[in-house]
Amino acid sequence: MANNNNKPVHQIRLSAIRAAVWLNQSRKTGESWFTVTVTRSYRDGEQLKDTATFRRDDLPIVSKVVEMAYTWIWEQTTPSDSDVAE
Repeated sequence: MANNNNKPVHQIRLSAIRAAVWLNQSRKTGESWFTVTVTRSYRDGEQLKDTATFRRDDLPIVSKVVEMAYTWIWEQTTPSDSDVAE
């Protein structure tokens, strides 16, 4: 159940908050699914680091990037309107 590669298939960044969307595939069944990681970037001296800990004022942005990730995943897994017979 490992990630197919070490890069996300999609990223959403608002301010210092980033949602990374990963495509995973079962080695046993071949079934695929998406997972999402959310991080906040910060500076530690001259180094740029990431954390999965959020401050109170980060939470509305976390909510927004998660919603955007959900929408992107939904668009990847749902037939488009043009595929639906009228």
